[in-house]
Amino acid sequence: MSYALRRRLSSTAVIIGFFVLWEAACVIFHIKEIVLPRPSQVLATLWLQAPAIWPHTVQTLYTTLIGFALGIVSGVLLGVVIGSSRLAYDTGYPLLIGFSSIPKVAVVPIFVLWFGAGTVPAVLTAMIMSLFPIVVNVATGLATTEPELEDVMKALRATKLDILFNVGLPRAMPYFFASLKVSVTLAFVGTVIAETVASNRGIGNLMMIASSSFDVPLVFAGLLVLALLGVGLYAIFSLIEGRVIGWARRKDDYAMG
Repeated sequence: MSYALRRRLSSTAVIIGFFVLWEAACVIFHIKEIVLPRPSQVLATLWLQAPAIWPHTVQTLYTTLIGFALGIVSGVLLGVVIGSSRLAYDTGYPLLIGFSSIPKVAVVPIFVLWFGAGTVPAVLTAMIMSLFPIVVNVATGLATTEPELEDVMKALRATKLDILFNVGLPRAMPYFFASLKVSVTLAFVGTVIAETVASNRGIGNLMMIASSSFDVPLVFAGLLVLALLGVGLYAIFSLIEGRVIGWARRKDDYAMG
């Protein structure tokens, strides 16, 4: 049996064991579903209420993907500027860190005042949540480009744009894809925050309504949907990463353990 297969089987067994332990603990200690529902109850709720949950799932996924796409475009542009200019680095980083330190739940009411309740505040919240990791990683990738490579390009009379597109951005790709896998989960967090405050659709709104009526299994069903969406998008970006920058990844054959 190969190392990769053993690793996948081991991780799958651990995940299944976690849910089995959760189920057993709820049964043994007689934990009420209003406190902590059993995984079987969550799955049953997800199955029975699927027609009601599905429109909210589509709305959350749609909003998150739009906000995430805007975050990628904005993050790459800002990362290129900050990573290519010392002045932009010294000016932009403090502003970016300060803005990222603001709790996003405090920003949502401002978006509601500007754009009204609905999809737009959720899209903007998802965008700003996913922005910071992308900017930092792209800027770091550009800033850590080997000077020798730039010297070779300059010796070949390459312009700054030539160096950026042929050396800087390819060098930053591993950092960029690492940031995407982090940012996509943050985008879901931003969407759900906005949906609980300023929307009448989406998983966040569904969970808020369910919690107000003490329907805890439905709340956990919403959490499960969000987890599955996040894992799915993470896996997609991991697959794209392997296709695009497979040269930068360590082979499993060399991994130990």
